Amino acid sequence: MFAMNSAAVPLRSTGIWYLREQVTQDIRRRVAACFVALTGELRIAGYYTLASASLLLADLPPGIGKKLPRYPTVPVVRMGRLAVDEAFTGQGLGGALLADALERAIRSEIAAYALMVDAKDDTAATFYRHHGFIPLPDTPLTLFLPLATVQASQKRGDETH
Repeated sequence: MFAMNSAAVPLRSTGIWYLREQVTQDIRRRVAACFVALTGELRIAGYYTLASASLLLADLPPGIGKKLPRYPTVPVVRMGRLAVDEAFTGQGLGGALLADALERAIRSEIAAYALMVDAKDDTAATFYRHHGFIPLPDTPLTLFLPLATVQASQKRGDETH
């Protein structure tokens, strides 16, 4: 059923298992929030999860880390899963779900510096880099996108319309 997650790996069994068995526990324990895209027939077209996390300041690229307060870590929102049903691949749903996750992170009243993802392979990392994410120097499959960058981009878009 599900074609890819943030790892761009098949999710036929694991994606369905997560939604049926694990997601309710994660929500109940308040360790993740799950957001689902439904079709008009209430079929799941895709989903993603968000959770609070932190990123070591020392792991950021030096030019970025120098601009932040000298705390050992910076708060981030982690996108733990991103999955799209095979029937909807190639239609931009993954990008739309990512945009929705960024918007939710920006609107949150809890401060976060960036949205962070752990890509499972180079194909997934390429997807995120295409959307402006920056790989960490020592772990290139962990990528982040500063939320201030997203907000500035939105403001520029608003000014041109």
